[in-house]
Amino acid sequence: MNKKEKFYITTPLYYPSGKWHLGHSYTTVCCDAIARYKRLTGYDVFYLTGTDEHGQKIEERAKAAGLSPKEFVDGLVDNIKQLWKLLDISYDKFIRTTDDYHVKSVQDIFTKLYEQGDIYKATYKGKYCTPCESFWTASQLVDGKCPDCGREVVDAEEESYFFRLSKYKDRLKKLLTETDFLEPKSRVNEMVNNFLTDLSDIAVSRTSVKWGIPVPFDDKHTIYVWIDALTNYINALGYNNGGKDMDFWPADLHMVGKEIVRFHTIIWPAILMALGLDTPKKVYGHGWLLIGGDKMSKSKGNTADPFVLAERYGIDALRYFLLREIPFGSDGTYTDEAFLTRINADLVNDLGNLVKRTVSMAHQYFGGKVKKVESAGEYVELIKGVGEKVDRAMNKYSCSEALEAIFALVSASNKYIDVNAPWALNKAGDTEKLNEVLYNLLEAIRVIGSLLLPFIPDGAKRILAELGLKPPKELDLKPFTTREFNVGEGEVLYKRLDIKKELSELQSLGEVKAEQKEEKKVEEKEGQPNKEITIDEFFETQLLVAEVIACEKVEKADKLLKLTLKVGEQTRTVVSGIAKSYTPEEMVGKQVVLVANLKPAKLRGIVSEGMVLCATDGDKVVLVSPERKVNSGSEVC
Repeated sequence: MNKKEKFYITTPLYYPSGKWHLGHSYTTVCCDAIARYKRLTGYDVFYLTGTDEHGQKIEERAKAAGLSPKEFVDGLVDNIKQLWKLLDISYDKFIRTTDDYHVKSVQDIFTKLYEQGDIYKATYKGKYCTPCESFWTASQLVDGKCPDCGREVVDAEEESYFFRLSKYKDRLKKLLTETDFLEPKSRVNEMVNNFLTDLSDIAVSRTSVKWGIPVPFDDKHTIYVWIDALTNYINALGYNNGGKDMDFWPADLHMVGKEIVRFHTIIWPAILMALGLDTPKKVYGHGWLLIGGDKMSKSKGNTADPFVLAERYGIDALRYFLLREIPFGSDGTYTDEAFLTRINADLVNDLGNLVKRTVSMAHQYFGGKVKKVESAGEYVELIKGVGEKVDRAMNKYSCSEALEAIFALVSASNKYIDVNAPWALNKAGDTEKLNEVLYNLLEAIRVIGSLLLPFIPDGAKRILAELGLKPPKELDLKPFTTREFNVGEGEVLYKRLDIKKELSELQSLGEVKAEQKEEKKVEEKEGQPNKEITIDEFFETQLLVAEVIACEKVEKADKLLKLTLKVGEQTRTVVSGIAKSYTPEEMVGKQVVLVANLKPAKLRGIVSEGMVLCATDGDKVVLVSPERKVNSGSEVC
């Protein structure tokens, strides 16, 4: 038996600092489609994904949540694994940078580089972006801000260990300019002109961040992300740990977002050069998934929830949209309307309709048994040629181009039905021609179903099942080899959506989530001490005495009361999280202290025009009130 050619593909390590969104799903689904295609075409595939779990941002988020960093990331890692299961991601290994074997290998790598002189100790002084956890020189800033995320940077000075990145400048330039190591080619000039020209050594340890892997010979320092996260790609294969899967190295494809191309095409290959290892065969820096023209981002809150979309519309719909809608290498835009339109136009009207009516006619006219016949013509040649088109696209890692070729055959097949009108052939008694037309269509559907296995595996299996076939372990794209089809009655693969209704319901879901988020933020804010402020900042807050003239519980919210307040001559509505300490009846007539110039917030569909002050005593909430009754609207000073 011939040994299979190996293929190693990786996603970037995802950073578990908040809720997972559709942008994470995009990269992972792309890699999954490529991995599945390679397996179906005879490769021995190793598909790696995982999480990068150390650093300052996670340390801060965990502290704010009242958890240890490990407790904080554990929940998010469980969540992303659930998402990959929901999206039917066929990864071979999931690595966490907190895994024991990874930690040990990182320390061994750091020690080796230090002992051979590629790492040395010095003092770092420059600019630092906390959200990106990146150091920058002044010349790399854009308008004085981080060139990656556009946010403010801070001055940083601390003792660090440095990696001699500048030592590898010439080799890196040759790698970038004389090979096809980085694609798309538009990224090459950016790397050479913006980063390679002014290449300097980089800090690879921190003393101010404790949540990380300790430097083994200097425990004041933790190892920074460049040595920690980037080396996951070899550590997952067993580097420094027996090398169980190191024969998969070098990686065939590192798939990364364009914002981290620099790390993977300058810093990572230099580390590999220092270790005496081959560099990856290719790094592909894909574009961003945009919402409203802006990058999808946890920190910006402009994300689409893949859990909601997959559970509501199915994994076929979500995987298909991500792989088809976005031109590979370029930015793509998500909107609910574009997503729903793709479902109706492509999956329902074109693909689902083709399978349903072809199988139904085969069942109706021939009892489901359609025999092989010889045929020729433009349509037959299109069926014969689609596999080669898909293969060309997938060898360029362009899933969108591959799907375009498959759906061109879907469209041509629907047209072939309309032109040949099987119902008319049946009425005319032309059984021979009718059999030929239906056999050609069923063979086209077999090829389509087989080719769709990497992209929408669930739907592709259902298409092949309609033909009485099991999914092949390896692609069999040689058309017109099926001796006889034995099909069923024809099931509906995808249901048509009422787009107007779905848009309305998705908007309602989004509004509820936004209100819940605002509600949680208000509840957390009440009763908590804030950072130190100046006296001027304090006097910007307008505190007024208000009288409660009406009160009621907020529907479907255990903690919230809706207060109607008299504030001087005005009446205001305020939603407050005090329902577990006060009944509506108790509140009527009470005087409270109102933060009157707080920006209004919508909670459970109610606009809250301010906030009442409370004190907390354990679980108990106590209203802050004037010692004696005063006129409503009186200023608290």
